[in-house]
Amino acid sequence: MSDPPTDGSTGTGPAPVAQGLFRFTIADRSAPGLFVGGWIAALIGGGAAFVGLLSGRTLAGIVLFGLGMIVVLVALILLGGSQAIERRAARLAYAGPAPILTFLAVVVGWYLGAVVVLTPLQLLKVDVSGPPLTLVGIGLQAVVVVLILRIMVVGSDALTWAEMGVRRPDRQALRDFASGALVAGPVVLLTAIAVAVLISIVNQEPASPLPPTGTPTGLAMNLVAGALIAPAYEELFFRGFTQTAWRRMTNARTAILRAALLFAFIHVVDQSGETFGAALGVAIVAAGARIPVALALGYVFERRGSLWASIGLHATFNAILLIVAERALTA
Repeated sequence: MSDPPTDGSTGTGPAPVAQGLFRFTIADRSAPGLFVGGWIAALIGGGAAFVGLLSGRTLAGIVLFGLGMIVVLVALILLGGSQAIERRAARLAYAGPAPILTFLAVVVGWYLGAVVVLTPLQLLKVDVSGPPLTLVGIGLQAVVVVLILRIMVVGSDALTWAEMGVRRPDRQALRDFASGALVAGPVVLLTAIAVAVLISIVNQEPASPLPPTGTPTGLAMNLVAGALIAPAYEELFFRGFTQTAWRRMTNARTAILRAALLFAFIHVVDQSGETFGAALGVAIVAAGARIPVALALGYVFERRGSLWASIGLHATFNAILLIVAERALTA
């Protein structure tokens, strides 16, 4: 007996085909205006941002780059809407913007937010390093993720907040949080082993995104940023949205793996090194450090069906690492 179709069709005839974003034709498209407008905006915005980037840290260059990024963000939202309409017309199990496209919109939103918030401070010679600004930056990233998901995913009726695992903090949520937190210890140990092995092979060590400060105030700010805000919005995006969307398109194992790789990738792009070889080694260690916890987060979310479970694991995992690093500095 064959499995029922997973594309939402009745199985009595050929399933409708969604028109892809890289099929450059408006023939048979359900939303040709969104498709054409999205690509035109992407070309205009991308060109403006590129010219602004080449202009250096001048006021005109910064303004042009910011305006270009705004247009690019609008373009990605339009293309996401086009994709959602095409997938709904094709009666697919997941009728929303692709996780990668939504991820790109989030990244553009992050860069745009950094330009809007940090550039004025830099022009005023304000120190933009340290825990206070890091806390502001992570808070800004959380706002961007929620807004993008609201506009592109919930707004297109692709997924509801509840379908992404969001639930009120009731007793069941507390139990889910605790069940995830209990897994953090073994995952920290596994991560430490993986990192030690990778460092011994490539002889490179990535910098911590939240370095220890040596002060109680700095530790408190790092814990708020790294063990409260970051786990909440990262789990909302990578497990609640991304894994759920891919789960509807494929299967649980593939969805967990894809979400884990995307999670590792975003934690690698800000790493650097003095040479290409050093940068590659740092990237390998940084990615390897995230894969064990990312897979565990995906499994916990899939098993419990609650975002609170993966947040519990993620928050406890980060808190342990932050506290250990702080104690090592002050010892």
